[in-house]
Amino acid sequence: MADILVVLEQRDGVLKRVSHEVLAAGRVLADASGGQVHALAIGGPDLSGDGLGAFGADRVVVVGDDAVKLYQPELYSATVTDQVQSGEYSAVILSATAMGRDLGPRVAAKLDCPLAADVTELSSDDGIVVKRPAYSGKAIYTLRVTSSPVVIAVRPNAVAPIDGSQAGIVDTGQVASAVRAARAVTKAIKQPERHAVDVTEAAIVVSGGRGLKEPEHFSLIEDLAGAVGAAVGASRAVVDAGWRPHSEQVGQTGKTVSPNLYFAVGISGAVQHLAGMRTAKVIVAINKDPDAPIFKVADYGIVGDLFEIVPRLADEIRKIKEN
Repeated sequence: MADILVVLEQRDGVLKRVSHEVLAAGRVLADASGGQVHALAIGGPDLSGDGLGAFGADRVVVVGDDAVKLYQPELYSATVTDQVQSGEYSAVILSATAMGRDLGPRVAAKLDCPLAADVTELSSDDGIVVKRPAYSGKAIYTLRVTSSPVVIAVRPNAVAPIDGSQAGIVDTGQVASAVRAARAVTKAIKQPERHAVDVTEAAIVVSGGRGLKEPEHFSLIEDLAGAVGAAVGASRAVVDAGWRPHSEQVGQTGKTVSPNLYFAVGISGAVQHLAGMRTAKVIVAINKDPDAPIFKVADYGIVGDLFEIVPRLADEIRKIKEN
């Protein structure tokens, strides 16, 4: 019987939503093996209001050193590795965010163990079984890992958080002292001017493409996003044209999203864009071209003029919310 180590992610001392998702992923494996879920919170978030036990943790190890308030690659990877080596863990689970994509390979290299990246499903069946998209989302790999431990990076929004009631035990950990003189140190994190929800963490995303014709027409996307409580996304063509910041780009060269609901407005559906949003649970496409590739992956498609459809859709959604 082996335990599962879940690495939590925080920003400014507050746990990010993806931390609750990776806890749920850890709970799936722990329940199947009869082990426990141990959560590692590096950076010292205020756990009093986060209720980590209710989200799936049996034990929480808090590393509250000032040296790791910001993500420090060498310190974080050494701290996670030390924690793994101090116990018997069959898996290390973290989120496939920007931090997780950097941290996961470092930890796997230090432990000399397998790494499963960008995982969308996981289970236990004669080892740990994970699924991940491949070939720009056109295929799904099913991988069975029988060695232990394994590092697993779970795609944000791929696993629903747990609404439980168990209370985890909180312990205090330490930053690995052997690498305090890190070669690279993060001094600050510069926030974008807009403090909108990141598309990788949003439950709903409304993305716009070149079908909007002019950058000022993106106000339609922002209005619809405001009506449904969504994050704003954009296609590569729009970002390359300078209409929107790269932080909003969805696609193979941008961000990969897996929201519950994805609106593709004025987006034709090139394979590069589909690679970044194909795993959304529900896809709604709005395009005037009935032969647009986006309709092949859409659950709901509206063929028509987006300049007429989007404002009416936003108005109807607001009416429903008011009632």
